Amino acid sequence: MTSYVWRKYADYIYTKWERMILWTMVEPYSRPKSFTPLVTIYVAAFYTGVVGSAITEQLYKEKYWEDHPGQAVPLMKPKFYGGPWRVQQGEVPASQ
Repeated sequence: MTSYVWRKYADYIYTKWERMILWTMVEPYSRPKSFTPLVTIYVAAFYTGVVGSAITEQLYKEKYWEDHPGQAVPLMKPKFYGGPWRVQQGEVPASQ
C-alpha cells in the first residue's frame, strides 16, 4: 500500500512538472490578457456614481423645496469630503 501511494505521488509530481515545463515554453506565444473586463467595470462604476450623485442631489432639492417653497436651492455640501471647500460662483451653504 505504501509503495502504491508513493508511486501515485511520484506520478503526480512528474506530470505536474511536465505541465509546468509545457506552459513555460508556450507562455511567451500566448495571447495577452484582455483589458475589456477591467474597462467595463471601471465604466460601470463611473456611471453608477454619476447616477447615484444625480439622484442624491435631486432628493436634496426636493427636500429643500418642501421646507422652503419658491426659494432658490443652495449648493449641496459634498457628502464624502469633509475638508475645506470653496465655491467659485455661488454661496457656501450655511450648514458647514
